[in-house]
Amino acid sequence: MITVLTVFSIIFTGCGNAPGNSAVNKPGEAVPEKSLITVGFSQVGAESDWRNINTESMKQTFSPENGYDLIYDDGQQKQQNQITAIRTFIQKEVDYIVLAPVIEDGWNTVLTEARDADIPVILVDRMVNDEARDLFTCWVGSDFELEGRKVCEWLNEYCKANHINPSNINIVNIKGTEGASAELGRTKSLRAAVNEYGWNLLDERSGDFTQAKGREVMSRFLRQYDNINVVYCENDNEAFGAIEAIEAEGKTVGSDIRHGEIMVLAFDGSSDQAVEAVRKGQISCIGECNPLHGPRVEKIIKNLRNGITPDKYEYVDEDIFSADDSVRNVKIDGEAYPVTVP
Repeated sequence: MITVLTVFSIIFTGCGNAPGNSAVNKPGEAVPEKSLITVGFSQVGAESDWRNINTESMKQTFSPENGYDLIYDDGQQKQQNQITAIRTFIQKEVDYIVLAPVIEDGWNTVLTEARDADIPVILVDRMVNDEARDLFTCWVGSDFELEGRKVCEWLNEYCKANHINPSNINIVNIKGTEGASAELGRTKSLRAAVNEYGWNLLDERSGDFTQAKGREVMSRFLRQYDNINVVYCENDNEAFGAIEAIEAEGKTVGSDIRHGEIMVLAFDGSSDQAVEAVRKGQISCIGECNPLHGPRVEKIIKNLRNGITPDKYEYVDEDIFSADDSVRNVKIDGEAYPVTVP
């Protein structure tokens, strides 16, 4: 986590000064010295700490000082706003479109329009559905299903280390925005683990990746179920809201579920507040989701302008953070992932 926050403060350097609407300069083509590369970036919104850090990473990278003209649009978590933004980018003949899609479905038409305009589309963070996967150039982001598997395996190993019977795990899931890649991957992993390990999944409801909705959903769960001992939150902000709701009910958050504490599991770990919550034991485990995609997207653009075809999918390496040292690593498909205690 220290590495992520440190990298975020780096002053990024430019990738060149090639102009125009062509993804790659032709050999011998004259290049004006002061031209800027125009990038249209459609962001999901500002629903979480992770999203805000991700936005700042893009803005710092694609600055005029680094040779870019960034046209930024906040989609306010509405797909139609993002579709409108992409069409505006096409009209302005930007060089590249960067899209963080709010959900996976519904992109075929507008991405076809971008392809027909010969504008490369780079996806960040979230994915589009299979039908649209020939319509974008490449994607960079997290393996959300793997993130979920790591956190679920941490819980499984924690239960083993502390002699907790899996049948005594009564878990609720505060899901992310329905249909978003992070929600789909993390939810899928939880359901698979519930089936494999025999946990009791009491309920699932969307918290839309926001703190306010996370608190609202957790309050509802606590009124409906009196045996909750684990809450699986699909991002940090939902976890903060869940903690508020738990403490408002006079209950205690923590890893000691055998003695009445409610364990909070989360994802992202991108803010100081999240790391501090782990140190205090308020969040027992976080599956990291790295938000610093600006330099990664710039590298892709550099490759495209140099005639180099980037990998279609670029996954980010991520860590696991825990308040408890009883689990040193988790194994997924034979590979060991170390667990860090901040």
